[in-house]
Amino acid sequence: MSSSTATTCKVPVSALKAAPYSLDWGTNVHATVEAINAYGFSTVSAAGNGAIITTTPGAPYLLTEVVASRTKSTLGLSWTAPDSIDGVVIIDYKVNVAEQGQSNTITATGVMGTSYTVTGLTAGKTYEFKVEARNSNGYSPSSGVLTLLCASAPDSPTTITTANVNDKVTVSWNQPETNGSPITAYKIFIRSKDLTFYQESI
Repeated sequence: MSSSTATTCKVPVSALKAAPYSLDWGTNVHATVEAINAYGFSTVSAAGNGAIITTTPGAPYLLTEVVASRTKSTLGLSWTAPDSIDGVVIIDYKVNVAEQGQSNTITATGVMGTSYTVTGLTAGKTYEFKVEARNSNGYSPSSGVLTLLCASAPDSPTTITTANVNDKVTVSWNQPETNGSPITAYKIFIRSKDLTFYQESI
């Protein structure tokens, strides 16, 4: 009860969550008021409400790779935003990344929108990504983990040569950069008389 003659009273959310009120997150706050003067108390007002004990957002979900962003040193991810809690909107996101088996590090804060491209990664290493949403009450729990190998298609073979060896023609080349994923096969194309290239073997 307040002894002030003002017509507002501010109650800390921490007090409303504690005994004797013990209001849960997301609970509507209902209040009644009595007026007092030298002759006593008024009757109790009708209950009013409008405030809600707000909380941090739920975790982002459905993390997935943005394939178009993949290179030998970058990986892109997108996610689905959690619902706003009782009208408290999402402000931005925090992206956490770690090499698989290592501790998470914060890659970016203040990420606007529901996608992000992580740069400066090492080809051939596997990374784990998690995302947190933030509203005016703080950060959400982390999303589920998205695990991706940082790798892309290999570079083109170089120094292509042909040579006669007995009754065969040998085609040779230098192995290109694998870009994080071992080369499993090659396609060889031979040019025909009309200068069209045809696949000879794999």
